[in-house]
Amino acid sequence: MIVVPWRDRRGRFLPLKALVLAACCVPAVVIGYRWSQGMLGGRPLHEALHEIGDWTIRFLLIALAITPAARILNWPALLTVRRMVGVTALAYGLGHLTLYWVESGLRLGFVMSEIVHRFYLTIGFVALLGLGVLGATSTNGSMRRLGRWWKRIHWAVYVIAVLAVVHYFIQSKANVSEPVFVAGLFVWMMLWRAVPLAWQRSVTVMLGLTVVAALATAWIEFGWYAVATGINPWRVIAASETLRFGLRPAHYVALVGVGVTLLCLARRIGGRGLGESRERLVALWGRLGARGETRKKASI
Repeated sequence: MIVVPWRDRRGRFLPLKALVLAACCVPAVVIGYRWSQGMLGGRPLHEALHEIGDWTIRFLLIALAITPAARILNWPALLTVRRMVGVTALAYGLGHLTLYWVESGLRLGFVMSEIVHRFYLTIGFVALLGLGVLGATSTNGSMRRLGRWWKRIHWAVYVIAVLAVVHYFIQSKANVSEPVFVAGLFVWMMLWRAVPLAWQRSVTVMLGLTVVAALATAWIEFGWYAVATGINPWRVIAASETLRFGLRPAHYVALVGVGVTLLCLARRIGGRGLGESRERLVALWGRLGARGETRKKASI
């Protein structure tokens, strides 16, 4: 039987998987459309190359976010699309590399030389190779054959994410706002994974993680500017302490963390309300049944 991504193992159609698959294709379609309409500037191939690369990092981050989202929102079905999103990150990464090859004039030797001699290309290529290994072993057959080793191999996704973020930082050069934001979200997700299972839905714990991740984001930005640029990093920290110059990556990480906390709180309240409504319906159904039995006995 041909396996299609929008069906489960029994061949049943899953709307969630179909919707996520369509969403995964949207960035590539939009970039292709903008390219065809001359909307990518004077160097459309170069712009498409970078936009596809950006989406590689984003999909990798989304894949890592699915586990906490499923846990916090009590939505186990969300885990069914984790593999699809991870493979999407691999597909965009391969597209990124292919566009780089095309931009080089299809000179494979030049591309290989650049990967060897440019550090940020080296770590980016290593991250892509790692994604390739994870993609190749993401099938159900690989899970059965590898057994306990499958999970150990796929723990490498965290190392791959670090390499991808470092690659993102270096190729972004001076303007690293989005890489810093991505790094801050990654810190939040790793901190969440380090928390004991019983605390992972705690509103207090998530607020604490938000504060720590936002502070870590500010210091990641500080460290980058201190080490890799000639810009005074203390001015960057000062900008993160106020809204006078607009929102900084640390502020955005804090907003995302607060938003996740509010979603968890709303889910808890909503789940409690649904549980109480269900209990009331069961009790009402029981009373109606009891009345029916009483009437039957009375008529007899």
